[in-house]
Amino acid sequence: MPANKKLTLGHSPDPDDAFMFYALAERKIDTRGYEFEHILQDIQTLNERCTRGELDISAISIHAYAYVLDKYALLPCGASMGDGYGPLVIAPSREGLANIPTEEELRIWLHGRRIAVPGAMTSAYLALRLFLGEFEAAQVPFDQIFSYVASARAQAGLIIHEGQLTYGSEGFVKIIDLGEWWLRHTGLPLPLGGNVIRKEIPPEERSLISSILHESIQYGLDHRADAVAHSMPLARGMNTSLADKFIGMYVNDYTLDYGDTGRRAIHEFLERAYQAGFIPSPVELEFVRPAG
Repeated sequence: MPANKKLTLGHSPDPDDAFMFYALAERKIDTRGYEFEHILQDIQTLNERCTRGELDISAISIHAYAYVLDKYALLPCGASMGDGYGPLVIAPSREGLANIPTEEELRIWLHGRRIAVPGAMTSAYLALRLFLGEFEAAQVPFDQIFSYVASARAQAGLIIHEGQLTYGSEGFVKIIDLGEWWLRHTGLPLPLGGNVIRKEIPPEERSLISSILHESIQYGLDHRADAVAHSMPLARGMNTSLADKFIGMYVNDYTLDYGDTGRRAIHEFLERAYQAGFIPSPVELEFVRPAG
């Protein structure tokens, strides 16, 4: 077992990630001699850092995982899955759209608009491309998309994180929920994010680290009120009730383990991306094996 081995742990400055790693940050569990240096950066930045192999463990977009197969393996815990919900396309109004538009009507409406997106390697961007095909995109930090659209620099925005719950209070309307669309067409949850670990770490250590992270997630679920309270400094305007709702959307049974359904969802998502020409090669999923 390691003695005081330090590992970098990258995750988003969001309440769901803070909830997952509450037990690690507050030393609520036995870390078996490992020390975790928490590095909080937006998901597009973490994706880019993973392409350079800079972090030992990191949250990553499932889209970006297709570009780091040589450097990282997927951890079986830490998934963010949109089970019938997911990233939203929002706009100031639905003018020109029918009350219940068809998918083709939505595509025609959106193709005439510039859409602010939270990064080219995010799963949200890939999901929108799978729905819409190529479109005019403006890459904008996720927390600036509302203001970008409000100032008419784009006519619509692709929203992730807490914006999926707060867009109405910001004065916008929903055009499409990509998680709903994906479920309709595949019967699967939309795989948005996961955690990866560097392959340079020996396999037996990867398995041990995976079990520590699993224990941290389980501890948060078992001590929900304390874990939510720990997450509130990153809730960006949400009250405790809304933050708890958001956390519940993305920290759940899939987060403890993808299971067969989660694994199928990732395969389907990346296979469709490959067939559409949006990622360069087929993806063979590599998961860290359980300890023992």
